[in-house]
Amino acid sequence: MGWIETEAGGYTVALDGTDVLCRNAAGRRLKQVPPKLRDDSAVVRLRQLSEWLERHERECGEQTDTWLVRSLPVPVALLARVWPDAAWQSALRDLVVAPVGADGWAEMARAGFLRDADVEKGAGIVDLDGDSVRLECESVLIPHPVLLEDLDDLREFAVELGVEQKVEQLFREVWRRPAEVSGTEWKAYADGKFQQLRHATARAVSLGYRVRGGQALCPLVEDGRALEAAYWLGADYPDAEALTGSLEWRDRDGRRLPLAEVGPVAWSEGERMAALVYAGRVAVDDEEALR
Repeated sequence: MGWIETEAGGYTVALDGTDVLCRNAAGRRLKQVPPKLRDDSAVVRLRQLSEWLERHERECGEQTDTWLVRSLPVPVALLARVWPDAAWQSALRDLVVAPVGADGWAEMARAGFLRDADVEKGAGIVDLDGDSVRLECESVLIPHPVLLEDLDDLREFAVELGVEQKVEQLFREVWRRPAEVSGTEWKAYADGKFQQLRHATARAVSLGYRVRGGQALCPLVEDGRALEAAYWLGADYPDAEALTGSLEWRDRDGRRLPLAEVGPVAWSEGERMAALVYAGRVAVDDEEALR
């Protein structure tokens, strides 16, 4: 850890992760940076760097989550380039990846936990037999958990290995489309009551979803096809009471898809969005307490 002299004699500061630390002239570490150093140039620079690091770490996680949700192949050369970056490595390490063959299909039987990425050696994984191996491929898939066979077994194996995924994959809750569905609207999360529409929209935004035209939106890609899940929140005044409506899926032209045509990833992520927003509704006990 490199300590930097401040303009106030005797005090030194340093950055530990994203925390700004301070020592006095005697070398004793203080519990917090003294108020008189708040505007010190060294302290200001470290705080700006800390904010950038936090933002960078968040953006790495969001991009990795996008690759997972949209089931997009990721070039190994790209992984190798970003791997030395601690924020990228934290987001990628221990995710289950599968090599993508020349035909564009992922070889799920050769999947494993990502442990390294190198330009010369390729992607290093711990395979499902517990062996460390290198994948000879140009791209890998970070599969959505709904696509993983024996997901429960994989979760148990991950616990045995002490795997901790920064980006939620194996322990991401999944929803599967019922065998018999019809129509274009899924109403399992309809009639969720919010005291004010702004509460519903704010919850959706805080969960990372866009809100437009009274709907929470989740952009998706299924088998290379751009889709969008849309969950009705309401289009009244922001402070008006709101009841949620149905969940639907649309193609890039805005055509509503028959539920029977919605693929496994799009279904799981669309229902996940609706379930997370719906969970913030006013419960019956809360309504009674408000009367």
